[in-house]
Amino acid sequence: MSPSLIDILFRPDAFFEHGAQEPESLKIPALIVLTGGILAAAYGYLMGELSARMMAGMMPGMDAIILISAVLGALVGTFIFWAVAAGIFYIISTFFKGSGSFNRVLEVVGYGYLPQIIGSLITLVAAIQYLPKITVPVLTKSALDDPEIIETAMAAFMHDPAMLELTQITSLIAIVFMLWSANIWIFGMKHARKLSMRDAAICVGAPVILYVVYVIYSLGAM
Repeated sequence: MSPSLIDILFRPDAFFEHGAQEPESLKIPALIVLTGGILAAAYGYLMGELSARMMAGMMPGMDAIILISAVLGALVGTFIFWAVAAGIFYIISTFFKGSGSFNRVLEVVGYGYLPQIIGSLITLVAAIQYLPKITVPVLTKSALDDPEIIETAMAAFMHDPAMLELTQITSLIAIVFMLWSANIWIFGMKHARKLSMRDAAICVGAPVILYVVYVIYSLGAM
């Protein structure tokens, strides 16, 4: 019996062991990443709407530019993350004499993105709950002549109690689901690049730990 997508979440070793015997295919991984990108774009739209509300009075059309940038940035950024993560894992694995194509690494990283979809759904629900509670300062054209006004408004926006709480929640969600993805990627790299568990764990663990440290540091800096 062929493994299912559920096996990626709970039996990644068996899933990738079976997958390593099959021809490379990026179709399903790309659909997984696209789904994650659409959810990220939805979250980007909600956040962009707040920024658009803040900046709309400064310049005609500014709100539309902000919304389009937020949505496209989130969608394209998801695919960039996919390629960059695969590239980092692939490069690190070369130091452990890994063998296997870059496309296979792209494939397993795409499959391992599945927990991010769950995390993105939870993040979206949290945003829908918290964003109406956030007080958004509204800037006028005069702010164009005084950057300090914009800086003060942004600081007030980012330190709004509801915004702070949402940031903490979304950061925690990001860490938890990134660690879940990392667990999947370790098994994926083991089979995609024919590595030992130790070497695969280093390939994936080193950059993921740096990411987690960065998220925690960013929270502490707020």
